[in-house]
Amino acid sequence: MIGVYDYTVILTYASLVSGILGIVASVTGTGHPVVGLFFLMLSGVLDAFDGRVARMKKDRSEIEKNFGVQIDSLCDMICFGVLPITIGLARLRVSGILTEIVSHKNYEGNYALLILLIIIAVFYVLAAMIRLAYFNSTIEIREEGSKDLGYKYFIGVPVTTAALVFPLVMVVQLITGKDMVIVYFILMLVLAIAFLANIRIRKPGKLGLTIIVLIGIAEFVITCIVFHYN
Repeated sequence: MIGVYDYTVILTYASLVSGILGIVASVTGTGHPVVGLFFLMLSGVLDAFDGRVARMKKDRSEIEKNFGVQIDSLCDMICFGVLPITIGLARLRVSGILTEIVSHKNYEGNYALLILLIIIAVFYVLAAMIRLAYFNSTIEIREEGSKDLGYKYFIGVPVTTAALVFPLVMVVQLITGKDMVIVYFILMLVLAIAFLANIRIRKPGKLGLTIIVLIGIAEFVITCIVFHYN
C-alpha cells in the first residue's frame, strides 16, 4: 500500500479520526456541539505531540518527512478548519436561530444574521486553508532564510489555536448560561484574520507551553463537569 504507517504518523492519523468524529457528532440529529468540542480539544492534544513523536525517529527518509508535513496540514484543515465551523453551525441549531427562520419568526433579521454568520464561517475555512498552503509551499524558502525566525516566532496565529479559543467560549457559556453563539462567530472572524496576519508572535517557552496545557485541561474538566450536570 502507498503511504506511511509507522509510529511517526500515528498521532496525526488519530487526530484526523478525532476531527471526523467531532464533525459527525456536531451535525447529526442525535449529536451535540459540546460533544464535537470534546473531539476538537482531543485533536489539539494529539497535534501538540505528533511533531515530537515524528522527530524521535532519526533515520526518517525525505519521503517520510514530506509525507508527515503534508498530512499534518491536511489534518489541521479538517480538525481546526472544518470542525470549528460545524460546531458553530450546530450551536446555531441548538440556540434556535435556525428554527426561528424556518418558522418565519423575525424572519428578515435572523435571515440576514444567518447569512452573515455563514459568510464568516466560509471565510474562516478559506483563511485556514490559505495559511496552511502558504507555509507548505514556502517551507524551502523559509529554511534558507533566518532559521531563528522559524524557531522563535510564528507568523500570524497558528490554526491549532482553535483548540483553545473555541472551547473557552463554550466553557463561559456553560458556566454563565448565556448564549455565546454570536461571540463564537465573532472570535471565528478574529481568528481568521489572525491566521493571515503578517505579524511575528513569539513562540511560547516551556512555561508558556505548560500554561497552555493547563488551560486546555481546565477547559476540558470544566466542560465535562458542567455539561454532565446540565
